[in-house]
Amino acid sequence: MKSRFDQIDPGKIKTVSLKERKSTVGVDDFSRTYTKGTTFGNFYEALPNILAGRDFRNIVQSIVNAFHEKRMSVLAMGAHPIKVGLSPIIISLIERGVFKAVAMNGACIIHDVEVAMAGHTSEEVVEELDRGTFGMARETAEFINGAIREGVSRGLGLGESVGRKLLDENLPYTALSIMAAGSRVGIPITVHVAIGTDVIHMHPSTDGAVIGEGSYRDFKIFSSIISKLQGGVYLNLGSAVILPEMFLKALSLARNLGHQVDRFTTVNMDFLQHYRPTVNVVNRPTRKGGKGYSLTGHHEIMFPLLAAAVVEKID
Repeated sequence: MKSRFDQIDPGKIKTVSLKERKSTVGVDDFSRTYTKGTTFGNFYEALPNILAGRDFRNIVQSIVNAFHEKRMSVLAMGAHPIKVGLSPIIISLIERGVFKAVAMNGACIIHDVEVAMAGHTSEEVVEELDRGTFGMARETAEFINGAIREGVSRGLGLGESVGRKLLDENLPYTALSIMAAGSRVGIPITVHVAIGTDVIHMHPSTDGAVIGEGSYRDFKIFSSIISKLQGGVYLNLGSAVILPEMFLKALSLARNLGHQVDRFTTVNMDFLQHYRPTVNVVNRPTRKGGKGYSLTGHHEIMFPLLAAAVVEKID
């Protein structure tokens, strides 16, 4: 029985030679197999030069170039990198001069201070919430709120207030504090707070006016940092809302005031790619020049790989 419907006849198609056809993948870009006992540099060079593998190389080279050219490289971060144990790596990059500024959300200072004070952080939220004790750690709130009051009264921003207090107190695990490292090295650590989002805001020692003043000073410091981003790198590590929004406003402010910030590299690293970091970090800021990248994967694996590759190239 013959079909009632017409069928196209491929018998007269025009073909092209595979040898002449342009291809996007070639064996020169393939990975090389791992050999036991090889160096990390050999492992890095053996990565496939395809898609995220190519992006990863470009990101590393952008950070290395900014380092050698003494350009601005900024780490913007949520609290999760601290909670998965990345503080030693971040501190080492600060000490090497790779990151010349760090911007944090409000949760970062809580986990950073708790690590410095006690060597542990991150409570079981569900269990503590059921008991009505979630976020009620006394020492955490008293230390941070006290540091903010003291520092802001002296004209400091929120980040510098807490960083200096950590150094002054010389807590048992101060060496693992990113904020203390920033104060010790002398780079700006800015903190950007949404009132009511952090556990310390539930405590009677909280002064919303002081927090607002300190965080607003940090926004102005952060905007000054972004005004110097030309030729540099902005890396957003695990902040889905606060820092991407802050970055866009700081960039607009810097350009409005006449600063040339139209050629730089942006990177968003997260285990999920969210709308706001994608548009506010990767896409919109680099439309005039530069390049934006997205690296998807767990922080505790991806960031150590990136840091190791950067150190390998710098050294």
